[in-house]
Amino acid sequence: MKKIFTLAAILAIAGISAQAQRAQTPAPVNPEDYQFTVVKENPITSVKNQNNSGTCWCFSGLSFLESEVIKAKGIKDPALYPDFSEMFIVRRSYYDRAIKYVRLDGALNFAVGSDFGDVIETAKAYGLVDQKAYTGMQYGYDLPVQGELDAGLKGYVSAVVKNPNRKLTKVWPKGVDGILDAYMGEVPETFVVNGVTYTPISYRDAQGLNLDDYIGFTSYTHHPFYTQFAMEVQDNWRNSPSWNVPLDEFMAIMDYAVENGYTVAWGGDVSEAGFTRNGLGILVDTAAPTAGSDQERWVGRADDKPAEKPVVKEVKVTQEIRQQYYDEKTSTDDHGMHLYGIAKDQNGNKYYMIKNSWGEAGAYKGLWYMSEEFAKGKTLNILVNKNAVPKDILKKIGLK
Repeated sequence: MKKIFTLAAILAIAGISAQAQRAQTPAPVNPEDYQFTVVKENPITSVKNQNNSGTCWCFSGLSFLESEVIKAKGIKDPALYPDFSEMFIVRRSYYDRAIKYVRLDGALNFAVGSDFGDVIETAKAYGLVDQKAYTGMQYGYDLPVQGELDAGLKGYVSAVVKNPNRKLTKVWPKGVDGILDAYMGEVPETFVVNGVTYTPISYRDAQGLNLDDYIGFTSYTHHPFYTQFAMEVQDNWRNSPSWNVPLDEFMAIMDYAVENGYTVAWGGDVSEAGFTRNGLGILVDTAAPTAGSDQERWVGRADDKPAEKPVVKEVKVTQEIRQQYYDEKTSTDDHGMHLYGIAKDQNGNKYYMIKNSWGEAGAYKGLWYMSEEFAKGKTLNILVNKNAVPKDILKKIGLK
């Protein structure tokens, strides 16, 4: 997932860097027109801010793992919730990607985006670190600002790929480490959390998680159902696999997870006019016939009462429509977020409660309400604990 850097940048470009952007109309939905009631809400850690970095994949992936720890350990006091260092994972991921980029002679997307599988594989290989022990920001800002770092790394590995000596030296990886150390700082060998000294590996192992329990799912017809494939998006550089299931089962997994106390790492498209920068994700049916003025079409009449009905008609997503979005690239690999609850609006329509990583932005202080139709049409893939998957679906893919 590639992601938008600052809220100002979001408002300006409403899309993804290094990706063709779709034109956007002014947001046709307003939080004031919706009244939400929580149906089920699972614990999450505080909202973070990825700021000027394309690291939504890590912020959302680690937020998901933090909720997994909360559930696994039965933590009730928010003061005891874990706070994992995003930049530790980012740093280790950047290094691994640099090595692979050179091995593939540059035939790999070397950019800021990645996916949830990267978080899991990096944690497996290198462990986890507490946020206070490693902020990963040595360049003088309070929040991530990584444009210079990203450009510098890309320039360095691109130069190495050219192999000017016609034989690579053994020391070029030290150059990658040097750049990362300069911008992000050296990774601590040990650190202390609540009076206990850990290494990154021992700290990971103390969290009560089995990282082999996490599996990806998607739902598309260009691959057979109940088989795995690596999502064909540039940022899936590790070729992390997802199980392909029919749309109704895909949605059932999200519902089952939340209803049973689990959360979901969510990846998908947010380059839609209906995904507002103010806390709503609505799959607006722009082709729906409407009467009256253009203003009435998008924001309703002045005398409409929010309690009566939402003012926007949504697309009714089918498996075919979902596939069409993917094939025509109107559903793209934009953003990663953390799905943690279910709510209903004043008409009883289902929404998913989402934790974003843009700071306390929008009407709900960094949280979003995503409609069921938006999730059906615009979710590319999810990551869940296998224990959060209905047993009949696990059986169909050959897992227990």
